[in-house]
Amino acid sequence: MSPLFDILVAGEINPDLILTGDVKPEFDQVEKLVDSSALTIGSSSAIFSCGAARLGLVVAIIGVCGEDIFGRFMLEEMQKREVDVSNVIVRKGQTGLSVILSSGVDRAILTHPGLIPALRASDIPDALLRKTRHLHVASYFLQTNLQPGLPDLFRRARELGLTTSLDTNYDPSEKWIGFDELLSVTNVFLPNEKEAISLSRKANIDLAADDLGPRVESLAVKLGAEGALGVNASQKVKVASIPVKVADTVGAGDSFNAGFLYGYLHKWELAKALRLACVCGALSTQKAGGTEAQPTLEEAMAYVS
Repeated sequence: MSPLFDILVAGEINPDLILTGDVKPEFDQVEKLVDSSALTIGSSSAIFSCGAARLGLVVAIIGVCGEDIFGRFMLEEMQKREVDVSNVIVRKGQTGLSVILSSGVDRAILTHPGLIPALRASDIPDALLRKTRHLHVASYFLQTNLQPGLPDLFRRARELGLTTSLDTNYDPSEKWIGFDELLSVTNVFLPNEKEAISLSRKANIDLAADDLGPRVESLAVKLGAEGALGVNASQKVKVASIPVKVADTVGAGDSFNAGFLYGYLHKWELAKALRLACVCGALSTQKAGGTEAQPTLEEAMAYVS
């Protein structure tokens, strides 16, 4: 039987409260005004899921949220974007929340974890894995209960015929340890430039790519407005992004991931997959929030030769 889903995302589920303005917060009860506010789909995993579904992939997510207004908001909004949420675990507790102060090209983030760390590898049965082609995990450092069992989860997935991908996101502890075993069972690794340099402990991105690339089937490093750097067994290529008027960079990396994995799952050449990834990431920055400007495949392909 053909798999039901193209991608299963095992990840965190939380909304973002985005405040936009050219201000810096101060203590001592100093009140400052921002230009706008929006409650949007948050979390790297959920934003990625929506971006992949927007491109036409069949996507399911498994994670943990609470029986509260933020949990209901996330489930309803993901369903609107055709992400299957039937495997999400809803339990007592508080759904996580990130408050983001965005200045457009940069942002500061305060996150209350809530149930973000609650998902465990044992919550993901083989029966669910058999229904999908690919397993994606993001926000590794926030998903502390998933971390110990993740290498075995990826190993289980690969034994069942799935491919796997990982976006660690930033390590709040800045220790960047414990990845040798996990990368050995990861097909696609999707760090940004700072994460790749920190994880490899190399002096620059070229050296970092040379170190990380041989550990996985495909490496795709996000370079922001400079585009992306990709490595696989046969080549190392750099691809440019496209110019856009940036409103908000929240979730741009997750939209990049969606574009790259679309190309990967369709067996595209590395440079073409990187180009789609860069276009998806760039176009997603044109509206506030991680999902409002995510492109359809047709919209993105207008920039991909």
